[in-house]
Amino acid sequence: MVRKILKKITNKHLIKQHLEILKGLQYKTGLFGASAKAVKTGYNKAWLRDNFYECLAFFVLKDYATCKETYKTFLRVFEKHEYKIDRAIEKKPENKHEYIHARYHPHTFDEFWEDWGNKQNDAVGAILWGIASLEDEGIKIMETEKDKELVQKLVHYLNSIEYWHDQDSGMWENEEETHASSIGACLAGLIKIRRYVNVPDHMIEQGRKSLNHLLPRESEKKYVDLAELSLIYPYDIVTKEQRDKILENVEYHLLKERGVIRYKNDWYYNKNPDGYSEEAEWCFGLSWLAIIYDILGNKQKAEEFLQRAIAVDTKKGMPELYYSNSPNYNENTPLGWSESMFIIALHEFNNEHYPMPLIKK
Repeated sequence: MVRKILKKITNKHLIKQHLEILKGLQYKTGLFGASAKAVKTGYNKAWLRDNFYECLAFFVLKDYATCKETYKTFLRVFEKHEYKIDRAIEKKPENKHEYIHARYHPHTFDEFWEDWGNKQNDAVGAILWGIASLEDEGIKIMETEKDKELVQKLVHYLNSIEYWHDQDSGMWENEEETHASSIGACLAGLIKIRRYVNVPDHMIEQGRKSLNHLLPRESEKKYVDLAELSLIYPYDIVTKEQRDKILENVEYHLLKERGVIRYKNDWYYNKNPDGYSEEAEWCFGLSWLAIIYDILGNKQKAEEFLQRAIAVDTKKGMPELYYSNSPNYNENTPLGWSESMFIIALHEFNNEHYPMPLIKK
């Protein structure tokens, strides 16, 4: 009993510490940088997806004011680029720069025009999921007719691009393929938002069909991918059998000592100081697994992964990743996404009330 009490106190201390770090990444506009504001890697920019995951911690802790601030800013971002959304609704985009961008200047909301993998359909689905989740809690994001119109246009946009088989760069901004994690994010977002705006039935039906066809693979070229954990948490968009297979594959093929690699032969940060090159180990993968096993009621495995996450924490905060087989982490420390997932894992292990409504299949 004493050990449990001490562990709970320690976890609450860590939550407070990492919440302060995470809040330090937020700009006055309400958007979060992916990492520290002074970082030289470009991670001081604001990604839609990173902001979604960074807000998850505040949602779980019921800090709805912080969530609302960010989500209202999302709507202002979409309003600034509404002409692009309208154009994509009228005619399916042929070039990737015609898609909704996933990364913006945190003050001006301007797009960044470098040639990169900006086709990221999952980011749009994630925002729809987040808006609906807040609305479900009584937190009004669509406060005006204009707000509701913009959200409705996001649905029309996903319909126009035919998200259920559209090839995008996915969660990791890489080669364009049809990704299960992207389809799942859009499908989950559409299911939740249909209580508030119109979502044609065929968009749900086509999404489910495509997702079931791809799983348990992430894509044609990727048998298993860390991004597939999103289909379990937060989206809860897979069956029990699909969930169990995803967990089995991720733990068998991708789990390493200090994190979870994104996928086999991942080139990103795939260079070690010692010259021995392997895939980088992403820290938030450990927290992600801890959260999932906590939700499933497997406290033993949840604690195992949580302790492993605590072991890779640093004085600066939770890193993006460690180089493979190395105690060295990269310069994107703290990573806001890692901070948020770590906070949620700590919070859930404390047996606090878990407020996030799971999708009923």
